[in-house]
Amino acid sequence: MVPSEALQMTGTVQLLLHFKWKWVGFIIIDDDSGDHFLHSMEPLFSENGICSAFTRRVQKNARSFSAEEVNICIKNNIPDFMESNTKACVIYGNTQTITWLEFMIWLTTFFLPLRFPEYKGKVSAGKVWIMTSQADFLANLFQKYFDIQMFHGAMSFTIHSTELVGFQEFLQNTNHLEEKGNTFIQEFWEQAFDCLIPNLVRPKDADETCTGEETLKDLPTTYFEMSISGHSYSIYNAAYAVAHALHTIYTSSFFLRRAEDSGKLTPLNVQPWQLHSLLQRISFNNSAREQIVLNEHGELTGGFDITNLVTFPNNTYIKVKVGIVDPQAPPGQEVTIDEDSIEWHTELLQVPPSSLCNDPCYPGFSKKMKEGGKFCCYDCAPCSEGRISNQEDMDHCISCLEDHYPNKEQDHCIPKTISFLSLEEPLTIILGFWAFFFSVLTVLILAIFIKYQDTPIVKANNRSLTYILLVSLLLCFLCSLFFMGRPTKMFCLLRQTTFGIIFSVAVSSVLAKTTTVVVAFMTSKPGNIFQKWMGKQLAHSVVSSSSFVEVIICVVWLATSPPFPDMDTHSLTAQIIVQCNEGSVTMFYCVLGYMGILASISFMVAFLARKLPDSFNEAKFITFSMLVFCSVWLSFVPTYLSTKGKYMVAVEIFSILASSAGLLGCIFLPKCYVIILRPELNNREQLVRRKH
Repeated sequence: MVPSEALQMTGTVQLLLHFKWKWVGFIIIDDDSGDHFLHSMEPLFSENGICSAFTRRVQKNARSFSAEEVNICIKNNIPDFMESNTKACVIYGNTQTITWLEFMIWLTTFFLPLRFPEYKGKVSAGKVWIMTSQADFLANLFQKYFDIQMFHGAMSFTIHSTELVGFQEFLQNTNHLEEKGNTFIQEFWEQAFDCLIPNLVRPKDADETCTGEETLKDLPTTYFEMSISGHSYSIYNAAYAVAHALHTIYTSSFFLRRAEDSGKLTPLNVQPWQLHSLLQRISFNNSAREQIVLNEHGELTGGFDITNLVTFPNNTYIKVKVGIVDPQAPPGQEVTIDEDSIEWHTELLQVPPSSLCNDPCYPGFSKKMKEGGKFCCYDCAPCSEGRISNQEDMDHCISCLEDHYPNKEQDHCIPKTISFLSLEEPLTIILGFWAFFFSVLTVLILAIFIKYQDTPIVKANNRSLTYILLVSLLLCFLCSLFFMGRPTKMFCLLRQTTFGIIFSVAVSSVLAKTTTVVVAFMTSKPGNIFQKWMGKQLAHSVVSSSSFVEVIICVVWLATSPPFPDMDTHSLTAQIIVQCNEGSVTMFYCVLGYMGILASISFMVAFLARKLPDSFNEAKFITFSMLVFCSVWLSFVPTYLSTKGKYMVAVEIFSILASSAGLLGCIFLPKCYVIILRPELNNREQLVRRKH
């Protein structure tokens, strides 16, 4: 007729979890029921991350202690009452269990500091005592004059009860004189009122004789409570369950009594076993209008009340209902608590108190288990770079989503910003300005060369190669614009391949110019076999053949693994890089590598030809221009690899502009200087120097 003990165990765990009490002490009775309770709670505790800080077993039978045993008892139990992290303690037992706890609290908190001053202020009863229904300390478990202040704020699981009409009047009218032959009432009366009930042995005129005017309502509430308890309510329902079962049997057609010949009914002899099947499925409404129903296991379907003990200085108390354990609630939500109604122990420095082995690991940290210790005791380790913990006591730090990154405290994720070389950025505007400036400068130089195309300095070293080189340099400056702004599919396909092909034409033109100088000098000697190679055919062959190889590389690149727009969420912590994925990094470096080979050949040939007779010779200008070109692109590779995001693109744009400007300035500015500012030098007599 009481709810399932499994429900009480579940309620105990849910109560501990509600207040985050995971470092809990146990005081249990030392018998089979205590062992069963402890063994049943262990798996529940493990599943919910709760550990036992200590377990004290109390002997079933109370007895007196010698002085030596008292000292041993104090020594063994001092750690339990020290000002430690264990603020919650579960009690499972009977009257002796509570009596033992009362004795221990008195010894360690009052007697111990008097005898051993070094413990003063180090021991405290400031704990939350959580008592199961089996250890209902409010039901006749203390002496009448015992101070109950130490149990202020205690919580107890009690069997659900409802006040019955007439119950208190029944108690008030109860008298030992009316209960003659009731040994229990007589013994209780003598203990409660410190008097003796007269009998054949005791004289009626003794000083300690009970007068019969004593009433139960005169007893202090610490000894006797007038309101109905959960246990009394269960007994009341059990009596009515048996009555309903007997009534069913008496009215059942199967058990109808048969009349004898004399017309009398035969006595009905009901055996106890005949009630079992009826009691297991009994259902009725009691006088409090509550439905009493047993489930398919023959257990009461009711739940538990959670009460809070509130004590007063005059040694009185009230029980305040602060929660319930509802068996019909969803799993994990069986317990409902009203925290605002709870009174806590006065010695608790924090309410609700914290009962943990160590301080919790706050967001930004994760648990680090201590070797050899219980899993409730751990250290806190900061999350590694790139990971967060957004709750207390997380076992492991977690990674943010790809489009988020951890904040500085590593306790939550922040959305990443989109990063690309935007047209509105100052860096883009500066690079765009220089691209436009050099493009205009190239057009002006081309216009000057076209205007003065018949002058000796323009005719020197193949005029058509000069035009090809200037046009390719103009396209080089303009192709840098493909790298600016948000990458699109078309721009990703065009920018690297266009850049590679145009630059290969420019460098091939420089190589053709250098080759022209060398071949011109060699063919100036009579009978030289290179004489037939002179002219435009040689220059155009060098440009076309050298550029064609770069075109083939780019075609293979686009056919096998073309570039495409992509988002890089890993390179930078706080940014998502919108970029052109090169598709094949190998092909990208093949484009750069081939351009580097052409530039190296041009530099070496020009370097060797720099001291040739100056007729038709611009090798020294080409040498210096290729030195600038190679220096820019050699520094480009490590710089490009060491930067990320939009700055990587900016480095490539800068390299394109710087190398192109180097070629333009070193090769053409000296000629423009002569054409515009020193026209008297622009004649054949001044250009031709004969070797003496």
